[in-house]
Amino acid sequence: MDETQMWQTIDSERAATADLLAGLTDVEWTYPSLCTGWTVREVAAHLSLAHRTGVGVVLREIVKARGSFNRMIDQTARAEARRPTEELVAELRGAVGVHRLAPGQSLKNAMMDVMVHTQDMALPLGIERHMPIEAAVVSADDLWRIGFPFHARKRLAGYRLVATDADWSAGVGSEVSGPIEALLMLLAGRSATIPRLTGISA
Repeated sequence: MDETQMWQTIDSERAATADLLAGLTDVEWTYPSLCTGWTVREVAAHLSLAHRTGVGVVLREIVKARGSFNRMIDQTARAEARRPTEELVAELRGAVGVHRLAPGQSLKNAMMDVMVHTQDMALPLGIERHMPIEAAVVSADDLWRIGFPFHARKRLAGYRLVATDADWSAGVGSEVSGPIEALLMLLAGRSATIPRLTGISA
């Protein structure tokens, strides 16, 4: 995928996710997501921040978080989550067409982020959403390549991951196979899609 195609995917995912969130009940916004300690509301808040976060904001927030990247992400999402649901939906919808990355974020990471976090909300709610296969392949390659913060190669050492619906594989060892979107969630540290995979158990 080239940059234009990746931005098109991000825009499409943001719009669809905004539609998903707009249709939730007040109770559904409080459901636990796949992100430990976050409800659907915190994940939605996190997604609404990326295109609005500049270097100055990151520096200020990392100081507040005492130098911890993960603590910064958590604190900023929780602060943003205090806003009304309508505002969070509007922020995410307003991000469509805004082609600006958060400081230190790559375009591939931004694409992966919106696809994985949408599943983080949809799966616990029992809502079926599917990732674009080509985008999931690009994201899977990227997650396998990078270390922080997912450390996929280290966590999944001893396994060979094979997509059954795309031309993608990685790793060496016992075969784990299934849809590329389920493998991508596994690479991102989620266990919720393991039932869709063969060769691995939770």
